[in-house]
Amino acid sequence: MKDLKLIFFGTPGFAVVSLHEINLNYKVDCVVTSPDKKSGRGQKIRQSEVKKYAADNNIKILQPDNLNDKEFVNQVKEINPDIIIVVAFRKIPTEIFSIPKYGTINLHASLLPNYRGAAPINWCLINNEVKTGVTTFFINEKIDRGDILLKEEVNISDMDNFGSLYNKLSSVGSKLLIKTIKGVLSNSLMASKQNFDENLKIAPKLSKENTRIDWNKSQKEIIGMIRGLSPKPGAWTILKNGNKEMRMKILEAKKADGFSPKKVGKFLIINGEIHINTGVDAINCSYIQLENKKVMNAKELINGLKIHENSQVY
Repeated sequence: MKDLKLIFFGTPGFAVVSLHEINLNYKVDCVVTSPDKKSGRGQKIRQSEVKKYAADNNIKILQPDNLNDKEFVNQVKEINPDIIIVVAFRKIPTEIFSIPKYGTINLHASLLPNYRGAAPINWCLINNEVKTGVTTFFINEKIDRGDILLKEEVNISDMDNFGSLYNKLSSVGSKLLIKTIKGVLSNSLMASKQNFDENLKIAPKLSKENTRIDWNKSQKEIIGMIRGLSPKPGAWTILKNGNKEMRMKILEAKKADGFSPKKVGKFLIINGEIHINTGVDAINCSYIQLENKKVMNAKELINGLKIHENSQVY
């Protein structure tokens, strides 16, 4: 469409893949992204991935602290977008999403209505799903509950973790967004209502509490959690090694077969491998990260840390 005015809202690398695809097909008049933040020990200013892309491609950038701020709302109204695209961003107020004549479209990294919420990719893996996907929908007042436009399924392999599935879904999602935009602009897409029931799975925000490993769970559940949180933020536990306790992330693990489980959480070195007992069996930990240390494979950890006989995790 000639002279289409488009605003893109997004922040992380996941959104950049979509922004790039849109930028190849349409003129992006403006991006809205999160304000710069200080992070790390040196408190360096960190820009969002979307801001970096926009700056490199000479796209106008807005970084409001408050999306309801009158000045920001007026800036969007002045651009007068025909369509707004949202990928991995916070809740958009009604005064903003109701501006474009073609609506405001969101890309979500799950097959809605399942896995609504902040962390859909993580929770699909944590729950050991074998497939997931991406969904485009019109934004309304309720988060992730708008009318659905298009969906595309993606298979989850046994080798996938959060990092690899994130990359798969960002790529598939970017292509689906282009199909969605074309369909909406040509009036050839009919949106459909979402069906909600009490059996739907959700994807709440990750926290210190829900990323801690429960060693009373099975191999499958614990390995699913490790996959779903790797490489970040990392499934964590406390290692009690002698008189010392330290926080430890497990970033890759597999089943430990042919093994007689002992005490739940028992930390064992067997044939140069790290095995940890679960409620019914054990897992074999391939990659581990101790607090404030670099990621190590099992051999590096064994060589670098004296493991006491009664070591355990909890």
